[in-house]
Amino acid sequence: MKQTDVLLHLENVWKIYKMGEVEVPALRGVTVEIRKGDFVAIIGASGSGKSTMMNLIGCLDMPSKGTIYLNSKDISKVSESDLASLRGRTIGFIFQQYNLVPSMTAFENVMLPMEFLEYDEGTASARARDILTLVGLKEKMYNRPTQLSGGEQQRVSVARSLAANPEIILADEPTGALDSVTGKELLNMLTRLWREDGKTIIMVTHDLNLAKYAHTTIELKDGQIIRVSKNHGVNKK
Repeated sequence: MKQTDVLLHLENVWKIYKMGEVEVPALRGVTVEIRKGDFVAIIGASGSGKSTMMNLIGCLDMPSKGTIYLNSKDISKVSESDLASLRGRTIGFIFQQYNLVPSMTAFENVMLPMEFLEYDEGTASARARDILTLVGLKEKMYNRPTQLSGGEQQRVSVARSLAANPEIILADEPTGALDSVTGKELLNMLTRLWREDGKTIIMVTHDLNLAKYAHTTIELKDGQIIRVSKNHGVNKK
């Protein structure tokens, strides 16, 4: 596989938090490549460094040491505004708690990332309608979050993550607030995006049953990668 197929590369990445006089390393010397078209699960117990790694992969935080490359660009050498634009166009986020704006309709929530990236309004509007139809919310796109079930809110979150047609979908404990049936529906939706649309999926989870959906599993313990494994039973056929 060509080097250009590497979407994300973390090279000897450390994240150290200062607690008064004490330095606490949350990630310690992590090196990993995530390639175009992979479905990756990042697993580990509470306190293993999963959330820290997710924030770094999502370019929401900077490493204390080491280098992160997103689409071959060293994110520490990109201006804040250019990084926000690169992140907005490359990564779509799905959060455990949905993070929808409560005063906005589903349609307006999906429009937000495209407004931020200064899409033409007509193009953005048509795309928002198409994506909400794709996730089964055609009849509820003008409902506010309080008028939607948890599963429907998470589908709005998925639609919003797809708005700018990003290469990477980064999902943080995406089924954590859902019942098992709705959670399985969401995982099937992510699998379809991976198989049929060629999206690169990165899912952070403590649930080993969810990790089985992934093609690659990265296991963290005490801020270090202790295992990278491939699930050869999963394929795109």
